Amino acid sequence: MSEAPRVQRSNSLRGELLKLASLALPVAVTQVGYMLFGLVDMIMVGGLGETSLAAAGLGTTWTSSSMLIGLGLVYGIDPIVTQAHGARDSTRMGLALHRGIAIALLSSLPIAVSWAFTDWGLSILGQEAELAAMAQEYALVQIPSVPFFLVFTALRQYLQGREITVPALVIVLVANALNVVANWILIHGNLGAPELGLVGCGIATSITRGAMLFGLVAWIAVAKLHRGAWTPWTRASFSRAGFAECLGYGIPVAAMIALEVWAFQIATYMSGWIGSTELAAHTVVMNLASTAFMVPLGISFGATTRVGNLIGARDPVGAQRAAWASLVLGAGSMALFALAFVALRDVLPTIYVTEVGVLAAASAILPIAGAFQIFDGTQVVGCGILRAMGKTRPIALFNLVAYYVLALPIGAWLAFRTDAGLSGIWWGLCIGLAFVAAILVAWVRVRGPATESPLA
Repeated sequence: MSEAPRVQRSNSLRGELLKLASLALPVAVTQVGYMLFGLVDMIMVGGLGETSLAAAGLGTTWTSSSMLIGLGLVYGIDPIVTQAHGARDSTRMGLALHRGIAIALLSSLPIAVSWAFTDWGLSILGQEAELAAMAQEYALVQIPSVPFFLVFTALRQYLQGREITVPALVIVLVANALNVVANWILIHGNLGAPELGLVGCGIATSITRGAMLFGLVAWIAVAKLHRGAWTPWTRASFSRAGFAECLGYGIPVAAMIALEVWAFQIATYMSGWIGSTELAAHTVVMNLASTAFMVPLGISFGATTRVGNLIGARDPVGAQRAAWASLVLGAGSMALFALAFVALRDVLPTIYVTEVGVLAAASAILPIAGAFQIFDGTQVVGCGILRAMGKTRPIALFNLVAYYVLALPIGAWLAFRTDAGLSGIWWGLCIGLAFVAAILVAWVRVRGPATESPLA
C-alpha cells in the first residue's frame, strides 16, 4: 500500500490564506452546489403557486431537521481522518471511514421514520392542515434517498479530510443538472411523464441523491483514491471503542447542528403563525441566506481539514495560523453577501415569487438577514476549527445558550408582543448569531490549536 502524502506547511499568514483558499474554494463551491438543489427546487415549485412553495418550505424544514442530525453523527470522523492524515496513519483513516459508513446506515432508519410522520409533526407545530398534508407527500417520496445521501457524506468527509476535494465538487455539479432535468420532467409532466407537481420534485431529489452516491463510489474505485488511506474490513472495523470515539465527536456535532437548525426551523414555524404570506417571505429569505451560508460552511470544512492536518503533523503554531486565516476568510466572504442582500433587497425575492405581498415582506427582512451574515460566517468557521481539534462539546453548549436563551425568546417577544412581526423574528436570530460568533473567536484566541495535542 502506498504511503499517505506529507502535509504541506506554511510559515506566513499570507501563505496559509492561499493554502486554505485552495482547500476551501472547491468545498465552498460544492456546498453552494448543495444549496442549488434547494434553490432550483424552490424556484421550480414556486411556479406552482404560493401554497406549493410554502408546503415545500415546511417539508424541507421538517426533513432537514433529522437529516442534519445524521450528518452531524457522520461528521464525527472529521477530526480522526484529518489528524490521521497529518500523522500519515493509513489504517486509522480507513477504519474511520468504515465506522462513518456504518453510522450513516444505522442513523438512516430513525430519520426515515421521522419523515413518515411529517404531517403529524407539522400539525402539532400549528401549521395549516393543507400545507402539512402536502409536505407529507413531498417527504415520503424522499425516504429512499436517506441512506444514499448519508453514505455519500461519509465518503466525502473521508476524501476531504485527506485534501481530495475535486470528486465531490464535480459530482455535485453534474447532479444539479440531473436535478433540473428530473424536476422539469416530473413536476410539469414533460416527455410523456405524469404531471406530479410537488411530489415530482421530491422524487427528483431522491433520484439525484442516489446518483451522487453511485458516482462517487465509481470515481473512488476507478481512480483508486483510497490508496494510502485504507485497510480491509475486519472485526476491528466494528470495534466498540472505535465507534465510541466517532460518536464521542459526532454526537456533540449532531447536537450543535440540531440546536442551530431547529432554532431556524422554529423561526419558520413562528413565521407560519403570523400568516402564509409571512411564511412564504421567510422561506424565500431563508433560502437566500442558506445559499450564502454555503460559502463560509465550505471554508469551515476547509478549516477542519487544514487545522486537523497540521495538528496531526505536530505543528500547533501552524494550526493556530490556519485557524486565524480561516476566520478572516469566513467573515470576509459573508461581508460581501451582506452588501448584496441590502443593495438587492427589492430584486432577489423576484427570483422566487411574483406575489406583491410576499415580495414586500421579503424585501423588508433582507437587510436584517444581511446584518447577521458576518456573524454567521464567523461562527460556522469557528465551529470547524473546534471540530478539527476534537473539541465538539463546547459548540453544542454555545448554541444552546445563543439560540434558546437569546435568539428565540427575543425574537418571539419582538414578533408577538410588539409591532415588529416577521422582522422581530429575524432580529432575534441576529442577536443569537452575534453571541455565538463572539464566544467562538474568544475560544480560538485563548484555547485554540496552538494549545492542542494530536488525537491518540
